[in-house]
Amino acid sequence: MPKMKTVSSAKKRFKLTASGKIKRKHAFKSHILTKKATERKRNLTKTGYVHKSDMPAVLNMLNAK
Repeated sequence: MPKMKTVSSAKKRFKLTASGKIKRKHAFKSHILTKKATERKRNLTKTGYVHKSDMPAVLNMLNAK
């Protein structure tokens, strides 16, 4: 049986923390920024965490248990 491989897009987008959470970036910060408020853009810059209902899917993509 072949080796399990991580999903390349997932390893670029997610990072595991020491406490077991998964860090992610916010979407909608790449272009069309003129109509977005300054506070909204500032909040989109910060990192977020993957929701607990999505954790199993992301961990499966990263081959981390």
